[in-house]
Amino acid sequence: MDGLKDRPRSGSRPPEVSEEKFAEIRRELSENLAGWKVKEIMNMIHKKAGVRYHHEVSPYLQNATQMEFQTKGTSKEIYQYCFKRRERTIQKNAKEIISNVSKEEGFTVVVEDESIFIHDAVVRRRMWVPEGKRPIVVTTGSLQKTCVFGALCIDARRQFFRQYNAFDCYTFVDYLKKLQNKFHKVMLFLDKAPQHYRSIKVRKHLEENKMNMKVEYLPKGSPEFNAVEECRRQGKDDLLISKYYPRLYNLKHAIANYYYRIKRFKLDIAKYLLRNVA
Repeated sequence: MDGLKDRPRSGSRPPEVSEEKFAEIRRELSENLAGWKVKEIMNMIHKKAGVRYHHEVSPYLQNATQMEFQTKGTSKEIYQYCFKRRERTIQKNAKEIISNVSKEEGFTVVVEDESIFIHDAVVRRRMWVPEGKRPIVVTTGSLQKTCVFGALCIDARRQFFRQYNAFDCYTFVDYLKKLQNKFHKVMLFLDKAPQHYRSIKVRKHLEENKMNMKVEYLPKGSPEFNAVEECRRQGKDDLLISKYYPRLYNLKHAIANYYYRIKRFKLDIAKYLLRNVA
């Protein structure tokens, strides 16, 4: 908290955060035994005091952010390795489809993916807590889960999320029907999960609707090309880290409220599909 205090300055300009607000923020931060993420503290400071700190301009918050994401270098190396093996396939298929989609009357380019949410808190090794204390996180130990199906449109404005109890051929076909009702004609990018292509039910549905739904499969092990993976990461970060839900119903309600009403991702799926492609 000392990093948020104003340094002595000349002139009569008052400090940006008053001592009363500073004490109120410090008191509220101390009440949460599970600790705080950097983004949560930034939002609280802005809500209480009207001052916006950003980790890119504040060395104090930037150091905390770097401590939370210690595996960033490793992930980057993995992405680069995967891309080198699949660059030609992605470049040949995705770029051609995106450039010619305007010629396909009524078709919309969409990427889709699923994410499993376990009914338990995710424990992060580093959290912000009062000095001299350790974070305490309440966990359920439950193995119950719920699945979120998500799709992003190429115009970066439209998104479509639905929640199911399981991820199988039946729920996938049901989601495809709802997706088609929303976008009508769809050029769909999918990963090669078994539920996406092995089932006779799925293949039959795609064959019956091939005039209105065209499917392009991404190579195996290439999550970096799918923008919905970022939606999954943000959702689990906001909903699961050090968060306790007494019942699975509470988690499902929080997920529905987050993806249906609160969060608008506005991600450019073309940048993901064509990353590092000149």
